[in-house]
Amino acid sequence: MDNKLVLLSVQNHVGVITLNRPEVGNALNLAMAKELMEVAIHCSESNEIRAVVITGAGNKFSVGGDLKSFANEGNQIGSHLKSVTAYLHQAISYFARMNKPFIGAINGVAAGAGMSLACACDIAYASEKSKFVMAYNKIGLTPDGSGSYFLPKIVGVRRALELMYTNRMLDAKEAYEWGIINQVVPEEELMSVVHELAEKLASGPMEAYGATKKLFYQSLQETLESQMSLETQSLAERANSEEGREGISAFLEKREADYLKFNKE
Repeated sequence: MDNKLVLLSVQNHVGVITLNRPEVGNALNLAMAKELMEVAIHCSESNEIRAVVITGAGNKFSVGGDLKSFANEGNQIGSHLKSVTAYLHQAISYFARMNKPFIGAINGVAAGAGMSLACACDIAYASEKSKFVMAYNKIGLTPDGSGSYFLPKIVGVRRALELMYTNRMLDAKEAYEWGIINQVVPEEELMSVVHELAEKLASGPMEAYGATKKLFYQSLQETLESQMSLETQSLAERANSEEGREGISAFLEKREADYLKFNKE
């Protein structure tokens, strides 16, 4: 891809997305949001990519929105932000809905939309030097980038509001304790640890990952009985799929399942 602000590399079925504006802490502007959406579409459609990792260039993940570029729009700032968030939100929707694990490698500060993006990952690992802050209310704004959707579901409404009202900054250890990240990793080991995880997941049952993600998101709006009905339907479909038949056969034959043979390259 020709993108310069959001880079994508692919190795061993793992797509690594790098937010690439290190000179401004990978702040998100209109051009970067558009490129992120384009990369999200490519990742969701590519048969070569079976797991996706997102990280930031330099020593920060993302400091959030590029406020300087927003302010330059003057009275058109509202219209401009609608364009920025249209691209950003579509990108996050593709990441959330694709049948592929979406893994965050949070390599430094994740603020504002950067923290929202970290929360939108299926799994997130962070370096010991990473820090997390919502930051929106401090400048009189409200969250975007799915922050108001994922954060309260991860930490609970009261803690989410505390983070919003007080702009409290969490270090990596606190973010782990609050459930915002899955694991804290030494800075120099972050990408190798995350890539190892991504490669392992990339060899797994991708369609089952997608169906599981869908079930989890649906559970937020279903009753107990309706959710169990969806579980029954999904389970039956998965058991009768190529992945399901291979997984069951491999278990009974005491061998490793080969899900990569179903990859449509």
